[in-house]
This record gives sequence, C-alpha cells and structure tokens, in this order.
Amino acid sequence: MLKKIFIATQNPKKLQELTQILGNSVELLSFLDIPVKDVEETELTLEGNAILKARSYFEQVKIPCIADDTGLEVEILNGEPGVFSARYAGYPSNSQKNIEKLIFKLQEKKAFAIEQRKAQFRTIIAFFDGKNIYTFEGVIKGFISLEPKGNYGLGYDPIFVPEGYSQTFAEMEPHQKNKISHRGLALQKLKNFLTLHS
Repeated sequence: MLKKIFIATQNPKKLQELTQILGNSVELLSFLDIPVKDVEETELTLEGNAILKARSYFEQVKIPCIADDTGLEVEILNGEPGVFSARYAGYPSNSQKNIEKLIFKLQEKKAFAIEQRKAQFRTIIAFFDGKNIYTFEGVIKGFISLEPKGNYGLGYDPIFVPEGYSQTFAEMEPHQKNKISHRGLALQKLKNFLTLHS
C-alpha cells in the first residue's frame, strides 16, 4: 500500500490545489518537506514534461512521485501557448506577462467574438512508482476573456471561462473550480487509480 507520495512542484499555489483535490488518501510530501533541485522542462509535449519531472524527482527523493504539466491551447492561435504556457512571455515565468501577451495576440487576430476565442486547458499527470510510469489526462473546454477577472487560482485562470459558466476560473471558489478543472479531472483519475492499487 502506498503511504507517501512526493508532489513534484515548487509552485505553492499548485501544491495547495493538488493537496485539496487528493485529500487524505495518502501522505503527500513536497519541496517544503524534502529539499530538491528544480527540474527544467525540456520536452516538447505536456506528456514528455510530466514524465521527465516524475522520473527526475524520484531520483532525488526515492519515493513515488506525481508530476504534471498543463497547457492552455487556443484554437485560433493553432494551439498556442500549449507546452510553452508557463514561459509564453519568456523567462522567468510571469503569469501577468503571459496573459498580456495572449490577449495582445488575440487582439491582433481581431478575435473579439467569443466563438473566435475558443480554448481548452489540458493537464497531464504522470505517476512514477520507481518501476512503472502511468499518465492521466484532464481536459476542459471554454473561451478566453479579453479582460482578466478574479483573484483566485494561478496562471491563466483570470482569463479562462469554462464552457457552461460565465465566471473565469479565478472568480470561482477553489472547491468549485477543483470539481470541474482540467487538473481536478486528471487528479480524480489518479486518485481512483491509487485507490484501486492500494
């Protein structure tokens, strides 16, 4: 039975989100518990980065690891920013600059109608137990708001409105967002997997 899992992220907001969703099923450890060196995302796909991080952090901590990579994929921009979502506006990663760049690109395309601003958030979670790698995908469709709204969440949450809703992710209470979000959906799949294999 799995008792401890390392969450391979050094982003405090993401760590909080992951902990809220996975709940008390296992003891979750993070960089706050075990000092680790950050792993650079060098792969060209979300799957590749998630697997790279899960394996690399396992080598450091020697306990099963979960790692994720998330991309915002905007239809009219041919899937941008995609795998480069976190560093869309360059290094170091800056959410506000990323949002500004994305809105600017949509305005350049004259994408003012909601129909022209279709997008989806996609998360891949990789779980590495030291022997096998397992991946879990979560996808949520929606559209981009040209005006950032809300103070919750992280990354592009202030400009992403999920399908069927009028609020951005950043306007939603965390428990509400976690029920429908891309990361929440992928984590639920992981949670079900861990339950079956415990």
